Amino acid sequence: MKRLAIFASGSGSNAEKICEYFLEREDVDVSLIFTNNPMAGVIKRACKLQIPVVFFDKKTFYHTGKIPQILQNEGIDLVILAGFMMLVPPMLVDAFPDRMINIHPALLPKYGGKGMYGHHVHEAVVNAKETQSGITIHYVNQHYDEGNIIFQATCDIDPADTPDDVAHKIHALEHEHYPRVIDEILYKK
Repeated sequence: MKRLAIFASGSGSNAEKICEYFLEREDVDVSLIFTNNPMAGVIKRACKLQIPVVFFDKKTFYHTGKIPQILQNEGIDLVILAGFMMLVPPMLVDAFPDRMINIHPALLPKYGGKGMYGHHVHEAVVNAKETQSGITIHYVNQHYDEGNIIFQATCDIDPADTPDDVAHKIHALEHEHYPRVIDEILYKK
């Protein structure tokens, strides 16, 4: 059985879609959800799906080996970042080489890097008068949004679109593609 761990800091809609995608599967288990935000919406979603939640603080994440140890003890095959807002420390990246992925709400390399997440990305896309945006699923390395790209999907941006309009289009792409790409990655290895 393939075991997944999801890291999320926010509402958890992508985490929930991933969990639902694999819910009836006997060969894949979403084993744990990690969060650094005790108020994150992902907690309620995880409880509804009966998936254990691991809370951690910045000190634990960056200055101890506790998180990689939990992941290794649980036999996690793939670590998934789904709206996780912290830069992953080198010790965790090194513990899961090419076994940690992230989704970014833009077509990297554009609109990536520190501070470029969620609404900030959509505002930048609209302000630049882009005609397309999309999602990028990529491997995680020690820099924001610079890991090797696995998959991209696009959507058209109309001149009248607001950042909220773009966000709705991007969420639809995320929910459609992220679980499927995770499934493909699990069985490529």
